[in-house]
Parts: sequence; structure tokens; C-alpha cells
Amino acid sequence: METTDSNESSSEANMRWHLGEGAGIVWDIHLGHLAHQDHVEMSGKEVSLIVMYGVDSEGGVILKRKVVWPGLRTIPNDTHASLMEAFGQELVPCMRVGGQLVQEKLFRITFDGILQLASVSDQGVLVRRTVFPARDKPYALERVEVQNMTEDNVQLEIGPIAIVYYRRGTKGVYMVEAGHDAPAVVELKAGEKLEFKSWICASTLHGSHESLDVLYEERKRRQFLKEIGSSLQLETPEPLLNRMFDLAKIRATESIFRTKNGFMHCPGGGSYYAAVWTNDQAEYAGPFFPFLGEQDAIEASLNAYRLYMPFMGPDFHPIPSSIIAEGVDIWEGAGDRGDAAMYAYGAARFALASGSRRIAEELWPAIEWCLAFCRRKRTQAGVVASDSDELENRFPSGDANLFTSSLAYGALLSSAHLARAVGKAEQAPRLEEEAAELRQAIESHFGATIEGYETYRYYEGNDILRSWICVPLTMNILDRKEQTIAALLSSRLWVNGGVVTQAGETTYWDRSTLYALRGILNAGETELGITHLLEYSRNRLLGEHVPYAVEAFPEGNGRHLSAESALYARVLVEGLFGIVPTGLRTFSCSPRMPEHWDTMALRSIRAFDSCFDLVVTRGDEGVLVTCVTPEKQEIYLWNQDSPITIHLR
Repeated sequence: METTDSNESSSEANMRWHLGEGAGIVWDIHLGHLAHQDHVEMSGKEVSLIVMYGVDSEGGVILKRKVVWPGLRTIPNDTHASLMEAFGQELVPCMRVGGQLVQEKLFRITFDGILQLASVSDQGVLVRRTVFPARDKPYALERVEVQNMTEDNVQLEIGPIAIVYYRRGTKGVYMVEAGHDAPAVVELKAGEKLEFKSWICASTLHGSHESLDVLYEERKRRQFLKEIGSSLQLETPEPLLNRMFDLAKIRATESIFRTKNGFMHCPGGGSYYAAVWTNDQAEYAGPFFPFLGEQDAIEASLNAYRLYMPFMGPDFHPIPSSIIAEGVDIWEGAGDRGDAAMYAYGAARFALASGSRRIAEELWPAIEWCLAFCRRKRTQAGVVASDSDELENRFPSGDANLFTSSLAYGALLSSAHLARAVGKAEQAPRLEEEAAELRQAIESHFGATIEGYETYRYYEGNDILRSWICVPLTMNILDRKEQTIAALLSSRLWVNGGVVTQAGETTYWDRSTLYALRGILNAGETELGITHLLEYSRNRLLGEHVPYAVEAFPEGNGRHLSAESALYARVLVEGLFGIVPTGLRTFSCSPRMPEHWDTMALRSIRAFDSCFDLVVTRGDEGVLVTCVTPEKQEIYLWNQDSPITIHLR
């Protein structure tokens, strides 16, 4: 992955990509181009496809693939034991016109959830490639269209591809196949097209091979993209934000795989499949999916929360960080990462936003257990101890860190709302009192002057600015907001359009940048928040590695892990619009509309067992918030201070 020069202007004019007319993004490759390649992940329910694509120094097509089959487990059946195969340029068939090798020159690449590449050769042959995963089958597919753009007939020759590999796994011998169905020789008249498909698939040795219609599979992929696009639609005056939000919904939602324990939402990235984590799935993605209303995603979140329940015993041993291998094994190599706090926070937010009393009652005992676990981990200083944090000892976190205690605080507040929703209102005041005590302990124990900023130390003994000082802001702990935001946006932490993990380092994890952006908006620093959100979004959407939030860099080479895209969407839902669930049918709303905007909206919100629009406009009297449901329309005047409480029914 190439990185953007730190001195390069971040304006769209200097970006490699631009917004497509209808959807997605476009890279127009001009003469005098520099060689460049990138990678993007796309997923179906039985396969994930990571495509390495780009243009070489001669203008030729780079097209390589890594294909993952999460349900075909290899040996040993650990976290990374999904069947995976890498394919290089050998899957780009050799083509000749009149006996001469077709030397393609790439001129356009588009991406809107499907990758398309267009090239032309000196012989007048136009080649269009459409690359995508099948929606429900273990196939990575490519539809290739070759068109004769000359005024004469041409004879096109296409070289054969027939690859078969055998691999051994927990379900027996696996067979991996790759090939295409193009004719060896075909005569193309002037303007005439040839269309063929290439595929990569895998199955058990004696598994059935289904017949496959590539156009039908492409329609299914496009239908999925259309459905995701029609729900939770963001409308702002900034097309950049709207487009990245549209794409983030895709990546957040597509990484759901069919396993022996039902649907599992998984990080992906060529490493993490058929497994769930308390941060990625429980904390990051779960609270987002009810707003989108995609049923597979909601089912996958429920499955993730359920998979942890058998580990919540009376001895209060820490729950695993990850449940792996289709739910049959665990990983807890980093000890207690604050996993109970992650679970309680995410599950309570998910249950409230789902609007389902049944879901809330099912998850309530698990949330109670996690709160009790955190209670038992309280130190003499009153904060919550943990062995590490979600970065799993990559950076020091001490015996008790700010992240874990802040999540536990947020979990207590959401759980108080949930207690009232499930008929346990008598428990709510004590949970709120406990939250207030923990908030005071956070201030007393973590509040500190670090590198001249009145902000937080990440753990006792920490004297270097850390990215996770942003977490209190997302939990509405705003006592130190001015100096915390100043620290986050200082040159010590804000580097090349994002927050580095620790001042003085070059390592960044997008999750902390996205928490920071959400926190800055939540704190009411709207202009600062939107300026930096636009900078971040422009780099991720139109820069050198597109179009999603990434996990980390240099680790993982900027993998497009799924839950990071859910965190991006939450910056808009929870940060910009300030939506916080307060009941199964109620939420608070503190919209942070920039001064130069007149309106913004979220349409077709599916949370709280409803479907509604939220429209924010600037009127003569101030900021108006209109909530439109099928039954009614209500208009609220927001004083830009105290949150509005909205009751849907």
C-alpha cells in the first residue's frame, strides 16, 4: 500500500480517486501515470475476496486475488484456520489478436461494492472486468467483456486456465478450482462483444458443484448493495461524507458468514473469520446494526452475544476475548482485555436500539454478569482493572486503563435505561449511582497533565499522550474536553489525517481515530469535528488506499476490517446526529450541524422497532429537529445544549 506524502494537499483535486456520478468512486488513469496498486475486500456468505489491483509501470493491468472460505477449516483449527488461497496474474488469461499478444492499457477503475476495471489495447480491443464474490455460494467471480472497437473483423484467441489444488482440513480433503469458460478462438465483427466468466471456488472433495450463472450472481450482489443503500441514508451538503457513509454500510454488513453456529459477523482482513471478538463484534458493530435494520447482521450480532453466555460462570473467570473456529474454541491470549466492559456496553446499546423486549430480556442476564464482573475488578482507586486493552499489549496499558473504565461507565448508563425497559426499574437508580461513582474515580485516577495538556493519563505511570484519551468524550464525560481535544488534534497525535496510537509513534489504528472524531462531535466542537472528519474521510475514500476505514498501519497493511466501517458510520449516527438509545422506543438526540449547513438528515432509520426519518434544519428560531414516522411527524426546537428526548411510540 502506498502512503500519502505528509506535505501533499488533502484537497480532492490532489486525490487519486473521485466520486462516481451515481455511486462509488472512480480512478481515471491518465497518461504519465505512476505505477500504483491497492487492495480491497468484498465478502459473501461463504467466501471473502481480497483483490490486489492497479496499474504497472507500463500501464498494464495488475489483478491478483486472495480468496478465503471461512467454513472450510484447516489444521490446526485456530483463529486463522480458514482455507485461503492466493492467485496472481496467472488468472488473467493471455489474449491474442491476429496472433499478436494483447497488451492492455488500463484507463479506468471503479468501485461501488463491485470492482470494475477497463482497459484498451493497441489492436483496438476494449476489455472490461467486473470482479465480485457470490452472495450465497463459495465462488469468487469475474465477468469479462471483450469488445472489438475497430471497423474490421478480428480473430481473438484466449489462453486456457484450469487450476486444481487439494488441501487437507478438519472436514476432509478440500478441492480448490480456478478457470474460465471462454472459447479458445472466436471471430469478433466490428463492434461485437464476447462475454465470459472466470471463477475460483472451493468445496470438500465430494461436495456438490452447483451450476452458476455469473449474471444472476452479479444481480444478487447488486441487489444486496441496493438494499443496504436504501436503509439509513445520510443526507448532508458534503457529498464526500454521504458517499463514504454509503460504502461504510456495505463493508460493515457484508462480512457475515454462514457457519455451523449460524451467521457470524467477522473482522475479515485475510485473517479473522468464523470467529467473534468482544471489541469488533460486541462493542463496535453490534450497536450499529439495529439502525441499519439488516436482518442477517442483527442475527449475527445476537449469535455473537449468545456465544459468550456459556462462559459467564459463578466463578467470574474472565470471558474469552474471542470465540473462534465457528464457535467451537476460544482465544484468550491477552488475558482480560476489559472484555466484560466491552460486552456490557455493546450489548446494552444493541438491545435498546433493537426495540425488541424479547432481545432485551434475553441479553439482560449476560449484561448483569458483565457489570458484576467489572464491579469485582474495581481497584482501591475505584477504577476497573484489566490485564490489557483491545490492543492486546502492543502498547502498554498498565493494570487499569482509561478505555476499560470508560466503557464500564457507558455500560452502566445504558444498562440503567435497559433495566427500565425490561421491567427492572428498581435497579436503575443504583446503576446510575454506580456510574456516577465510577465517573468520579475516572477523574481522580486518570485525570492528569500529560505533555502540558490537562487531559488523561492512560494508566498509572503513563506520561505520553495516547489516542484513547478520546474515549471519555464518547461517553459524555466532558470535564476535560477542551484540553483533551486540543491534545488529540495536536501535532503529537493528529498525523496525516488521523490519530496515532501514541505520541511520537507512526503506528495508527483507525478505531481510535473514529472514536476521537465521534467524541469531538459529541462534545459539541462541531466545526473542529467536521473539519477533521472531512480530512480523514477524503484520505480514506479518495486517497491511496480506498475506500474504507482500515484496521491499522503498518500492521496488517491497512486491512479493511469490517467493524471499523461500523465505527465510521457511528461517527455520523451518534456523533453528528447525537443519537443515544434511552429505551426500546426512545432516544436522545443532540445534532451537531456545522454553521455553514442549512440541513442534514438520516432517512429510513430502522432502529427501535420502527422506520423513521430524522431531519435537522436551521430555522429563524434556531435548529429544528423533525422526526417523521409512518404514524406522525413531530418537530422539536433544540437549544443546542440539553439533548432532545424523542418517543417514537
